[in-house]
Amino acid sequence: MAETKKIAVIAGDGIGPEVVAEAEKVLQKVGEVFGYTFETEHALFGGIAIDEKGTPLPQETLDVCKRADAVLLGAVGGPKWDNNPKELRPETGLLGIRKELGLFSNLRPAVVFDCLKDASTLKPEVLEGTDLMVVRELTGGIYFGEKFRRETEFGEEAVDTCAYNVMEVERIARQGFEIAMKRRKKLASVDKANVLETSRLWRETVIRVSADYPEVELEHVLVDNCAMQLLRRPSSFDVIVTENMFGDILSDEAAMLTGSIGMLASASLGEGSYGLYEPVHGSAPDIAGQGLANPIATILSTALMLRLTFGYGEAADAIERAVAEVLDAGHRTSDIAAGRAEALSTTQMGELILNAIRK
Repeated sequence: MAETKKIAVIAGDGIGPEVVAEAEKVLQKVGEVFGYTFETEHALFGGIAIDEKGTPLPQETLDVCKRADAVLLGAVGGPKWDNNPKELRPETGLLGIRKELGLFSNLRPAVVFDCLKDASTLKPEVLEGTDLMVVRELTGGIYFGEKFRRETEFGEEAVDTCAYNVMEVERIARQGFEIAMKRRKKLASVDKANVLETSRLWRETVIRVSADYPEVELEHVLVDNCAMQLLRRPSSFDVIVTENMFGDILSDEAAMLTGSIGMLASASLGEGSYGLYEPVHGSAPDIAGQGLANPIATILSTALMLRLTFGYGEAADAIERAVAEVLDAGHRTSDIAAGRAEALSTTQMGELILNAIRK
């Protein structure tokens, strides 16, 4: 009998509860098929936690996460909380949970399924062979730097500080190289070294670390050029490693190569095997409760959890095969239907994937 794995489940806001519900069904099915045992514990986080607990990240939620082996998160945020003060915004909770759990790296794979090339706004021939991984540093940079306002002769001025140290850059660079070693052995390090001092430190550190990985082909790409090349030659990228804000922007751009942000999974990792897994998409409050959300990104995030935290590669493969099988059969939710297929509901898509999971 396999060891019981504890998973903190945070449904969050908007479409979060809908897509997480389908991922939980997948976990249960995987347990039945492969003989694994999962124990889930639910917790409030984000906007709903603000409403019910007065804070986006209650201490009890943090305790649930720390007791678990991994965290499954749906989505947080929405216009309801957009005008709240900083400490009462769902996004503040996201930054806080990453810091408290020591999650310094965000992995976002972007794979274009052949059957979904028409769902993207790019030409199919441009997308051919696209399979890349964005490795984003998660706890440094401008998002975590000192922030303040001050009065000047021209009126109020706001300041956001971007700071990185060698340790932060080195650990994310090593993770990028390690991932590249298991893929096609190509690493694009993205910075703005022609302008920013933090980027010059970034590039110097990445070059130094690269000496330990002579088999990996290292390319330095300025962030604005990378944004352009992702649209021009996406299949030429294997692994992209970059700082926090650049990674936030580029990974969303990469998401659209797949045809929909509803297709992309992500993993936020710290030291060891602990991880937080969530879809790249947001809470989509405009479609919440309507059964329109695509659950695939959350289901694929669950596959990432099984592979990276629990080492259940066979089960992760089974989920990914099930998703591919359902898509190849022509089944689509509205975000990827592209007018070519009848759109399925969230639960209908989840049920089809569930039924396709096998050894």
